[in-house]
Amino acid sequence: MLDSSTVKTGKIYYEDAYRVSFSAKVLSVEGKDVVLDETVFFPEEGGQSPDRGSLSGTPVADVQIKDGYIHHILAKEPTFAEGDTVFGEIDWEHRFSNMQQHSGEHLFSGIIHSTFGYDNVGFHLSDSEVTLDFSGSLTMEEALMAEKRVNEAIAANIPSKIDFLVGADIEKATYRSKLALAGPVRVVSFPGIDACACCAPHVKRTGEIGLLKVVSVMKWRTGVRVSILCGSRALALFDREHESLTKTARFLTTSADEVYNMTVKARKENETLRAALKKAVSEVMRLKVEAVAEGDGNVCLFEENLDGAAMREAVNALAAKRGGFSGVFSGSDDAGWNFVIGTQNGDARVMCAALRDGFGARGGGRPEMVQGSVKASQKEIANLFKIVLAKA
Repeated sequence: MLDSSTVKTGKIYYEDAYRVSFSAKVLSVEGKDVVLDETVFFPEEGGQSPDRGSLSGTPVADVQIKDGYIHHILAKEPTFAEGDTVFGEIDWEHRFSNMQQHSGEHLFSGIIHSTFGYDNVGFHLSDSEVTLDFSGSLTMEEALMAEKRVNEAIAANIPSKIDFLVGADIEKATYRSKLALAGPVRVVSFPGIDACACCAPHVKRTGEIGLLKVVSVMKWRTGVRVSILCGSRALALFDREHESLTKTARFLTTSADEVYNMTVKARKENETLRAALKKAVSEVMRLKVEAVAEGDGNVCLFEENLDGAAMREAVNALAAKRGGFSGVFSGSDDAGWNFVIGTQNGDARVMCAALRDGFGARGGGRPEMVQGSVKASQKEIANLFKIVLAKA
């Protein structure tokens, strides 16, 4: 059982962010929850996801900090007990990736702060994304300007500096912080670029970040949310997008530089063809409606590519011509059918209810017209149409 008078968990990652393995004494074991006297594992803290790894061969599923104690949540209950010495090891690739992202974020946020005066008011570093929330508005062009300056700082291979400030030094120092801190305050600095209060492991020199890429800039509350990727994650993004661009260029039989222009051209051609098809299908439907004899009776027509407006127009024309129930269905047996059913002297909802009961159709409307969708064959729909309306 933990006692508030005992020494809290020692943070080896403060002493050496590059330390991968360690041995430590077990202070407590409660189910899968293990607390050690010291650890290399960085917990979920400061907006950053926790380290991965294992304790004496058992995978660590989560790492949390509470009241100064770091809790290692294992994937299963351990075989060791309180008082034992365990061997721990972190996933270095995951740790280093997080260090690249977090150090890159400090450089970016520092440059935004010094250039525009905006504060970083939110930070999220998970295994899949890195987002930064700023207190003011940024354009993509401004974010890319900051990206360029960050990458210049990365190329300069600036050493990082970590200080623990206490007492009067806290008041004298200039550093960014989301919260008012009492002390001791751990400040991570990249001289000439940024100084920020932070609890996480960082790279020794900016060159280890590799590169920083702005992925997106979007409005967030009264400011903006910027997504970035650094190092290996930025390279992985480039690889994915380069592969996609290359495949698209091959498909369009053009160069990568011409993919956008070719895509715009293809889209315009597609819109022109769709408009021509819509006009032709509407004309075919008009001719089908004209071919229906006038008089009393119900009618049901099927067509492949009608939009809602053309279907409603056809139903109104059929209802005026026949006087009974008129149904127009657009689609196919495989994909399903959209429908519009109308009448001038009955309740079209009767037919909608029958389609719903018979085939699970969705839709509704007013007595004079209903519309919806149904998954059934043309033959099944036509038969049901006849049966139901014969009873009406």
